[in-house]
Order: sequence, then C-alpha cells, then structure tokens
Amino acid sequence: MQNHNRNNKILITGGAGFLGSHLTEKLLKEGNEVLVVDNFFTGTKQNLAHLLGNPHLEIMRHDVTFPLYVETNQIYNLACPASPVHYQYDPVQTTKTSVHGAINMLGLAKRTRARILQASTSEVYGDPEVHPQPEAYWGKVNPIGIRSCYDEGKRCAETLFFDYHRQHQLDIKVVRIFNTYGPRMHPNDGRVVSNFIVQALQGKDITIYGDGQQTRSFCYVDDLIDAMVKMMNSEDGFTGPVNIGNPGEFTMLQLAETILKLSGSKSKIIHKPLPSDDPKQRQPDIELAKEKLGWEPKVNLEDGLKETIAYFKKVVA
Repeated sequence: MQNHNRNNKILITGGAGFLGSHLTEKLLKEGNEVLVVDNFFTGTKQNLAHLLGNPHLEIMRHDVTFPLYVETNQIYNLACPASPVHYQYDPVQTTKTSVHGAINMLGLAKRTRARILQASTSEVYGDPEVHPQPEAYWGKVNPIGIRSCYDEGKRCAETLFFDYHRQHQLDIKVVRIFNTYGPRMHPNDGRVVSNFIVQALQGKDITIYGDGQQTRSFCYVDDLIDAMVKMMNSEDGFTGPVNIGNPGEFTMLQLAETILKLSGSKSKIIHKPLPSDDPKQRQPDIELAKEKLGWEPKVNLEDGLKETIAYFKKVVA
C-alpha cells in the first residue's frame, strides 16, 4: 500500500528528548521519514531505542548552535534543555541554543522552503499578572534572573520566527507549551511531577517549595504531541502563537497527595522555601487551540499519572 506521507522528510531538533521522542514515534507511525537531530545533553538514545529498527528513522548527533545542511519539508524545533536543573547548568549555552538554534533552523527552513514549528513555552509569560494566560498577554519576565536564560531565550526565538516570517515570508508555526508530563521524563530533571514521583517511589520526603498553594496545569504528553502535529499541519497563514496545555489547575499540595495515593507511598510531605522567580500561577487559556486546531486535552491527571508512575517504577527501582 502506498503511503502519501512517504516523501515527507521531517526534521526534529531535540528529537531524543522527552517530547521529541514521543513526537518521533507519532510521526513514524503516520508513515513519515524522520531525521532526529540531538546533541544528547538532556536527550538520550534510550528514549528512541524501541524505534531503532524503523528504516524511516535517521539519528544524527548535532548541536543546533551550528548550522545544519540537510533536505527537509518540515522542521520541529524542540532543541533546548527545558527544566531549571538543566538549563541553569550552563545558562550561556541555554540562551545560545534558543537564539543561535532558531537562527540556524530558520536559515535551513528558508533554504529548503520548509514549514517550521517553534516549541516555545509558557515561561514567556513569566510570573503572570493575568490569569489564565491568553496568547495576547505579553508576560512579566525578569530579564536578569536565574531563569532568564530560558525565558528570554525562548522569547527571542519567537521574535526571530516572526521577523523571518515578515521579512522572508517564511512558513512558521509557534506553540507555547505549558507543563507536560508522562513516560520518558528525565528522573533528575527537577520538575515537579518527576520529583514527586521519584521521591514517592524511593520512600523519601516529598519536597514542596513554599506553602504548596502555587498552581500548575499538567498536560499528558500524548495530548500535547497531538496538538503540536495539528498545529504543524494547520491552515496556511495561521502562525500562532498558540497555547497548548491542560487548563485543569492543581496546587502543588493536591499533586503531591494524588501521587502518594496512586503510588501507595508512605512518604511524608515537607516544605522548603520557594526559589526566586518561581511563578505562583500558571494556567493556559486554550480557546485559540480549540477554535483553530479543534484540539483540547483528553487525558485526566489521574490516568496520566498512573502511566507516568508505571514508567518510573521501571527506571528508578
């Protein structure tokens, strides 16, 4: 049977990461040729191990801060460490990955006339004064804080995307990703879902920063990837940015208690001081995604956490 997608050569930067590996899996399943580019700083070949036998997958070790010369029809630009532990390890490199990486991938898209999607972030809203956050909100970001390398790097990447679109008529798509969780998250990435699950499974105290009343919205990875692919294939001229995430809002305390219940852990909850520039609230307004992409998340928090806990049981025994 002939597959109409077989001539679709799709490049995914950061394709060995948490989101990238799930995206790779979905695009291969749909019958595309996929080239994964990753420098393996936070991504790992283990995330792609189950796909290595697929003849339509190619993996290349490459750092996007250097130019790349390949042929492609679509580019998903996901390369950048996304958790504070990793992006604060080498903040200068984090900014370069977002900014130089965007310039290099936009240059590649311009040369190959490819459509290009930028994986931006809810961090562009900073510690928001508007709740929930619509795409029209410009954000409240500290440009010189310890999270700025990531927040401002992603904001600058968006700027570059829209300038390439205006100046070179490049076919761009921009999504702003809110908290996402699921199998293949890095156990040591310092993000709240993986932190709580690892602590619960190892019988350690669950650490909540502050009073635990700060909120986040958690989107299961399958829902998120579905939105990303829908955005890439959305109508011509619709650039975004589009919020993708789950608008269901939970306090850190509620999340910790749910994980304790689902994992059967006897861990205690303890409180520590809140880190600087940590947002108090984060919740996406997804009306635009519903209207333009016909998308909204389907997986509820408990079901998604069960899958994630089952994965972590295998990797942090």
